Amino acid sequence: MKPILEVVSPNVQITDDYIETDYDYQTSHVRRIGNDQMQISKSNVVDDVVESNKILYEANEHPDHVVVIKYVPYVGDSKRAMDEYTSEIMMGGHNTLVIHNTCEDSLLASPLILDLVILGELCSRIQVKNNNDHASTWIPFKPVLSLLSYMCKAPLVPQGAQVVNSLFRQRSAIENILRACIGLPPTSHMTLEQRFDFSLITNQPTVKKLKSNIYPTDIASNGKLLTNGHSKAQSNGYANGVANGIH
Repeated sequence: MKPILEVVSPNVQITDDYIETDYDYQTSHVRRIGNDQMQISKSNVVDDVVESNKILYEANEHPDHVVVIKYVPYVGDSKRAMDEYTSEIMMGGHNTLVIHNTCEDSLLASPLILDLVILGELCSRIQVKNNNDHASTWIPFKPVLSLLSYMCKAPLVPQGAQVVNSLFRQRSAIENILRACIGLPPTSHMTLEQRFDFSLITNQPTVKKLKSNIYPTDIASNGKLLTNGHSKAQSNGYANGVANGIH
């Protein structure tokens, strides 16, 4: 399981005194993978957080961060994880989050194996090409499928590529690539069409509405009923004639 740091603070709202202590009593699979590798992979998440926040952290500056993973035969398949996060708050105060997680580790891993196979097979059928160049050929993903990093503790990327440890950035990449496959734009969560009244900046002239005792109509519709009952444009289903909310 990836550190809860990414759930608590996906946007990295932490201070220089940020401290994490992660005690993880793993099951037998840790012995095969190696405790050192898992500790390094969990530490890399914090490195990614620091690297993406040049304002909070100067060069060679890093928060105190400790990861300890021990193999305890007695617990068997029961995963015991204890995470503690301390951050500085207003007036020099401190806020500490303590999380204790217990679950069957194999039941956590099994769905991930299925997702790895399904997503890997799907990506094998995705190719891209340049529509402006008729002579261009279809290009598949690179052999190192970094998109699968979302299901892995330690991301693997092509040589020279950026390593992304952030859980939310990894998931966003999968979602937006799948959206592109069905012709949808990427999700940015800006939702500008909900935050601005774009009807105020359209170039359409003001249309005088005709009086009606039943349904509102206007000159642009030639007296015909509009689909939304109050649009100032043709019957296209978009309020105020702003297609898709942005012009």
